[in-house]
Amino acid sequence: MADYGEFEEITNDASTGEEPTGEGAPARARLPRDRELIGVIVQRLGGNRMEVSTTDGKTRNCRVPGRFKRSLWLRPRDIVMIEPWPDDDAKGDVIYKYSSSAIIQLRKRGLLNTLPDQF
Repeated sequence: MADYGEFEEITNDASTGEEPTGEGAPARARLPRDRELIGVIVQRLGGNRMEVSTTDGKTRNCRVPGRFKRSLWLRPRDIVMIEPWPDDDAKGDVIYKYSSSAIIQLRKRGLLNTLPDQF
């Protein structure tokens, strides 16, 4: 069984924007651990390769590993989590794609502030 990282339970009342006292469905967003980074897909390069701009300010040539090829459908401007290669920091693997509700939670936490504003 794969370990999917940390999930933190966050509840939010959409009508007032305040934290409710226990009602409503919790939204969970996977947070980066260890060497993992959040990034946005800038351009598809063909095959399973793509150019990803990450929160540390670098642009990496990333690929989708074979175990995720059929489960991750990626387009430019999608927010993803990548893991840089240990031997080459200019390359990485896409390991997770964030849903729209998870992206909202990441924006509220300020984790996407360093990504380019054009996306």
